[in-house]
Amino acid sequence: MAGILVVGEHLQGEVRDITGEIIGAAVALKDKIGGPLTVLLIGADAPALAEKVNLEGVDEIVTVVTEAAHFDSNLYEEVVCQVGAQKEPRAIFMGHSVNGMAYGAAVAARLGAGFASDVFGVEAEGADIVAIRSGYGAKVQMELVFPEKTVVALTLRGATFEVPEAGGSATIAAVDVDTSGVEAVSTHVEYRDPPPADFDITKAEFILSIGRGIEDPDNVPRFKELAERLGATLGCSRPVADSGWLPKPHQVGQSGKVASNCKLYIALGISGAVQHLFGMKHIETIIAINTDSDAPMYNYATYGATMSLFDFADALEKQFN
Repeated sequence: MAGILVVGEHLQGEVRDITGEIIGAAVALKDKIGGPLTVLLIGADAPALAEKVNLEGVDEIVTVVTEAAHFDSNLYEEVVCQVGAQKEPRAIFMGHSVNGMAYGAAVAARLGAGFASDVFGVEAEGADIVAIRSGYGAKVQMELVFPEKTVVALTLRGATFEVPEAGGSATIAAVDVDTSGVEAVSTHVEYRDPPPADFDITKAEFILSIGRGIEDPDNVPRFKELAERLGATLGCSRPVADSGWLPKPHQVGQSGKVASNCKLYIALGISGAVQHLFGMKHIETIIAINTDSDAPMYNYATYGATMSLFDFADALEKQFN
């Protein structure tokens, strides 16, 4: 087995950004493990999207035309398994997205592959593929290997890997896959776009950012008001966004936004996982408030206090009443 199979994602006739990012991860790895880099597109409009994934480093693009225009996890699972059996890649890369999480583990189980999800780094050590991801609530970074596994299936985190800038010269071919026995598990009704954000956290000069330390979503309005009082933009860590406490545009970090224009960053109840640090560790002045004196955030903070973030908020509210 050799090479890498990348499963592309697309929505409403457009290739999603995460597809180019996964291709970038595969390009960086392919010379180390050998074999071709193949991109798989699935769907009714797959052939029309092929040129959009023809990026530098891609050797082959295969399309599987299906009657369904919209994503279905059972359909993707079946197609990826059949194409994987035909191509026999060393690795299968999928997005760590709503779609990828719906079928990625099932693909790995059916192919008897090694599996890791939410991967933000991929390396090769000899014949071994090494997947890098976090663990224990993002408090540690783990390097995973898959002994005796001839194929490894990974879901890769978005907004993490660099997209190849140049176009490629890949061959494009249609592949026939038998999906007659696949029973759809979902019915597409409509698309609803998320509400537009009235701010851009990448341009904010002062960010007050909250993490899981605020304990309860009912506490979010207090910190929104505090941010407004201070003239700051309200940011957050990934767990806060993933829990639905704040919309995604507020998230700072690898899978959120980089606070590229920020001069002052106040981190309240944020431990400082590597993914969050990616978006803010470069900021000139960082103030960290956390009850955990060993929080990684303190390694990057200009100033810090091991205290209750609520007591800190009380003091700010009194000072800026």
